[in-house]
Amino acid sequence: MEPSTVRTEAAPSFRPAVLEDVPALVALVESAYRGDSSRGGWTTEADILDGQRTDPDGVRAVIEDPASILLVVEQDGELVACCQLEHRGECAYFGMFAVRPALQGAGLGKVIIAEAERRVRADWGAREMQMTVISVREELIAWYERRGYRRTGETSPFPYGDERFGLPRRPDLEFELLVKVL
Repeated sequence: MEPSTVRTEAAPSFRPAVLEDVPALVALVESAYRGDSSRGGWTTEADILDGQRTDPDGVRAVIEDPASILLVVEQDGELVACCQLEHRGECAYFGMFAVRPALQGAGLGKVIIAEAERRVRADWGAREMQMTVISVREELIAWYERRGYRRTGETSPFPYGDERFGLPRRPDLEFELLVKVL
C-alpha cells in the first residue's frame, strides 16, 4: 500500500461539553448502552435494562453544574465519546462514560480514563476517583480493575420505579462503588 493511502486516526481531543452538544451526547450514551445499536460494542446493558440511559435534561444538568465537567472526546472531527467528572472535595466522581460502539475494544477507553484521572488530579487536586457500576456487570468491573480500580463492597440500591434510569429486566440490580487512589 502506498504511504499516501494509509489511513491513520488522529489522536483524540478533549473539551468541556456545551449545551449545543446535548442531542449528540444523549444519542451517544443511548447507543453505547441501550437497544440493538449498543450490541455493536461490549458495554451494552441491553440484556439487563430497557428504556433510556439518560435524557436531555440529565445531560444538560451535568453541563450546567459548576462542580462537574462533561468531557467530550472528538476524533477526526467527530464526537466519539464522553465522560462526566464531578468534583467532590478530595475525591472525584467518574460517570456517564460512553464510547461509540464501533470504536469499543480499540483502546480509546483506556486513553479517556487516563486523561480523566490526569485532569482531576491536576485541576482539582483529587486524590481518589470514584464510580458506581451495576454490580452484575462483571466484565465491565474487570476492565476497571485492570485500570487500578478496586471493588469496595459498598452498594447502593438501583432506583427501581424511576424510568429515568431505565426499565430493569431483572430484580437483583444494585450499584457497587469502585475506587482508585490517584
